[in-house]
Amino acid sequence: MLPVVALVGRPNVGKSTLFNVLTRTRDALVHDLPGLTRDRQYGICRIGPREFVVVDTGGLTGEREGIGALTARQAQFAVAEADRVVFVVDAREGLMPADRNILDSLRRSGKPVLLAVNKTDGLDESSALAEFSQFGFGACLPLAASHGRGVPALVETILAGLPTADPEAAAEEGANDGVRVAIIGRPNVGKSTLVNRLLGEERLVVSEVAGTTRDAIRVVLERDGKRYTLIDTAGVRRRARVEEAIEKFSVIKTLQSIAAANVAVVLLDAHEGVSEQDATLIGHVLDEGRALIIAVNKWDGLSTYEREQCRSSLARKLDFVGYARVVTISALHGSGIAELMKAIDRAHASATREFGTAELTRALEKAYASYQPPLVRGHAPKLRFAHPGGTNPPTIVIHGSRTRHVAEAYRRYLENFFRKRFKLEGTPVRIEFRESENPFAGRKNVLNERQLRKRKRLVRNAKKR
Repeated sequence: MLPVVALVGRPNVGKSTLFNVLTRTRDALVHDLPGLTRDRQYGICRIGPREFVVVDTGGLTGEREGIGALTARQAQFAVAEADRVVFVVDAREGLMPADRNILDSLRRSGKPVLLAVNKTDGLDESSALAEFSQFGFGACLPLAASHGRGVPALVETILAGLPTADPEAAAEEGANDGVRVAIIGRPNVGKSTLVNRLLGEERLVVSEVAGTTRDAIRVVLERDGKRYTLIDTAGVRRRARVEEAIEKFSVIKTLQSIAAANVAVVLLDAHEGVSEQDATLIGHVLDEGRALIIAVNKWDGLSTYEREQCRSSLARKLDFVGYARVVTISALHGSGIAELMKAIDRAHASATREFGTAELTRALEKAYASYQPPLVRGHAPKLRFAHPGGTNPPTIVIHGSRTRHVAEAYRRYLENFFRKRFKLEGTPVRIEFRESENPFAGRKNVLNERQLRKRKRLVRNAKKR
């Protein structure tokens, strides 16, 4: 296992900026608003001779109730699993009482702590560091994380006290994400509760306040000998209600998570049914071609009549994704979780299945014999053979003549035929048509030119006579 380093400090001292610099990503949301980060965000440090895991944590405010207390609890979990802690402070604001409280808590944890003084750009470095010397650290590390200044020295200091890891095992661990599953849905439908239930621990902040999750958080899950990467995303509201810049960035991160996933689980609230925003989210999944599972949460709170009404509504409103498996669950109590994981496995297996040209061509011949495409100007498109064009989603390339005239209804017929033929569950099937070259193309022109030359010779000979 790679060693773990946790970044801890007050809100808005630059922990997420430092996280992005260390991991050379933009995984953590960065904004001037304090308290943006709430959950633990994990990444691999890409700077220096050795890799280690970096954990970004939410800002510690000292609050004992509400979101602040839940965020602090997540930071405590990060410190508990860390091999070393980087305590980040703000040089521009100077030493604050909250910094002392945080440091006291870190020292009680017994973990090795480094002091990183951030935002020293434009300041007298000696004066900025002198103020924090009363903390009693042997060395204060000056940083300007937004510009990358001081980061290499920080990494060198971190590595000096970290245990070494097997490089081959570390590379294998970083490369094997397993099945990437994005949990998406509207605010407050239970996405973080579902992830916590799957993990069996309080990994993500859960609150009745809508919009608690703001970032896309990746969590590794080992279940029944299989590896998964769960991506908990921020709730997405209708565009007209998205006003804050933070929420706009959260929506972008959610859409990026859909693109990065193998399977998308759209979480619905059983009490509210399928809303317009739910349908829009499903549309984003379709646009990316990802395998799809519909999970209806809070099912345990419905009466028998309400369940019947809900099933009827789902069947009617989700007709456009009839291939997606609908699973009823209770993220709070754990019912339906095993069925959900089986549906994810089947959808992933279908989305990544590899086909051969021969079996696709035989299936195409049978589909063509059962139902031919409608005539176009008296001629029917001819479909000759098919071959695989990719996976996730399965893509089938069909060659023939007049394929540009194939109706959209016939394309849907072929999609459903291939899905039923190969028992594909939970995944869209993409059909691409290619116009095969006519081996006789151009011969007609050659014959016309020959006939024209022959006719000219006959005319010349007739005139001579």
